[in-house]
Amino acid sequence: MSSPAHFKIPLVDLRAQYGQIRDEVRHALDEVNESQQFILGPAVMKFEQQMAAYLHCDQAVGVASGSDALLLAMMALDIGPGDAVITTPFTFFSTVSSITRLGARPLLVDIDADSCLLSAAEVSRFLAERAQACNGQTVDARTGLRIRAILPVHLFGQCCPMVDLTSVAQDFNLEIIEDVAQACGARIRIDNENRFAGTIGILGCFSFFPSKNLGGFGDGGMVISNDRGLGDRLRMLRMHGERSKYHHEVTGINSRLDSLQAAVLTVKQKYLENWCEQRIHRAQTYYQLFSEAGLLGSGLTNIPAPVDDKSHVFNNYVIGAERRDELKQFLADDGIQSEIYYPLPLHLQNCFADLGHKKGDFPQSELAASRVLALPLYPELNAAQQAWVVERIQSFYRDS
Repeated sequence: MSSPAHFKIPLVDLRAQYGQIRDEVRHALDEVNESQQFILGPAVMKFEQQMAAYLHCDQAVGVASGSDALLLAMMALDIGPGDAVITTPFTFFSTVSSITRLGARPLLVDIDADSCLLSAAEVSRFLAERAQACNGQTVDARTGLRIRAILPVHLFGQCCPMVDLTSVAQDFNLEIIEDVAQACGARIRIDNENRFAGTIGILGCFSFFPSKNLGGFGDGGMVISNDRGLGDRLRMLRMHGERSKYHHEVTGINSRLDSLQAAVLTVKQKYLENWCEQRIHRAQTYYQLFSEAGLLGSGLTNIPAPVDDKSHVFNNYVIGAERRDELKQFLADDGIQSEIYYPLPLHLQNCFADLGHKKGDFPQSELAASRVLALPLYPELNAAQQAWVVERIQSFYRDS
């Protein structure tokens, strides 16, 4: 992929963001440098407390990456050989690899065509066909594995149908682990109140990769919970399984949020709400421009519906496009960066061949993979840039 510096309109412009908060970030970094406390020091504790207060949760545990957040969540629940977890094939690699790395098996279920999110109806159908109660556990009749959890992914910044998924999970005595890597700040309406994505299931897993709505200056992640026991266990697991120095209770991993990253994230978190609002506003602008151009059904198969309730915070603005690969190249030639999330569903990846799936097993995921295209969207994107993006897409379908 070409460097964003080569594009007149990049997919995301982190330099524009940094220009607005440069002094605050440098001051925060200087504080860490002066303290020389780089590993789980006061900067990490401050950020964890700030995130717990923001998300209205009891436990917030900083870890080294979003991928590690998923892995540690599974480890905290003792998911391993003999276990299975239901999730989607249309997601980033680590959603599924976090399951397989522990010797458990992902049970893949297709997505909804419009949202690209894990389908609650398909999960319900899957469990109705294959789940059996056995000694207080839910067992997959086909594999004999214990089904332990559902792992929904709040893809692109939009919230999964958590009311329905929670109901299904309760019916089958399953836990919910939320993958919130792309949806920090998103809200879910449940139990007559708005709750943050990540706080509905027993564990919520976040990524602070630089391009996220809340992104650091490198890798970083977090696991949140309202279960204090799980919070304590996560802190032990991220420190090689030790509660006291050099005394290891379990085999954990080394996955600690870096103090320098925590300092950056503490500054950025104060701006998150405003940045999410700006993303929503720009998504609304795209919707209006695409509608006025008459592109839906005439080149574009799908555009995100407008929202104003933060149920979608638009970490990515993803359209469905006919002749997607040609359109991507056309935009690149005009200096507009775009990206494909994701070109090959996980059930068709070579490393997961042992799951035994084939092309056609998850048709909605495969169709989405052939059409999705993420367009530039970030708080600093201006209306003229958005109009140019839409005009060029209109030109592609009109003239080619």
